Amino acid sequence: MSGQLFLIPTPIDEESPLEKCALDMLLKACEKPDENIFIIEDLKPGRRRWLRFGLPRERVESFTLFNEHTRRDELPKIMSALKSGKNAYIMSDGGLPAFCDPGVELVRSCHQENIRVSASPFANSISLALALSGLDHNKFSFGGFLPIKDPERSEELKLLTQRRETLILMDTPYRMKKLLEEVQSLRLGRVCFLAMDLNCPSEELLYGKIEKIISKISDFKREFILILGA
Repeated sequence: MSGQLFLIPTPIDEESPLEKCALDMLLKACEKPDENIFIIEDLKPGRRRWLRFGLPRERVESFTLFNEHTRRDELPKIMSALKSGKNAYIMSDGGLPAFCDPGVELVRSCHQENIRVSASPFANSISLALALSGLDHNKFSFGGFLPIKDPERSEELKLLTQRRETLILMDTPYRMKKLLEEVQSLRLGRVCFLAMDLNCPSEELLYGKIEKIISKISDFKREFILILGA
């Protein structure tokens, strides 16, 4: 059984403490270091933050560096570890890993290999959904909530999807099914990502073509963010 990738958001300010849920998650992982890998962006700031957060350095034999210089070599090693059943915890030097960050490649690879991706709580649901999607978001549009009624609704959706960039869409829970079916009817052929109930016990993340995503949903009335790849 494959392991899981966890994104661990960290404070921008090094003097600020790590959020308690993230700290508890890492402390628990440190109890079984042989079953987990810990990924940081750069060695010195990563170690410094680790100690400042109150995490036990002596329990972790080594960190895995994943940045623009190491990602090509480290990606297959991390994926192999995940497939063998190990969990991976990734932190950037500050902020949300995989959001405008090399970690996006790791997240994308996990989705492609059906390895679960999750995150400790993060206040901004849109940024979190983008980071968890693994989709290219160097350039993206926030379509937000579409008009409720046609023809304005269908016209707005067609206009937004003509842009060749990642697109973020939201709507009320009771219109989730309608929006998914509207996207499906456009036959865009784009990879999509659906984040439902983010940071809740019922959280569910689905990645793939829209037809595949729809087929996997049993409850269509949930808080959600839909992202269409470029």
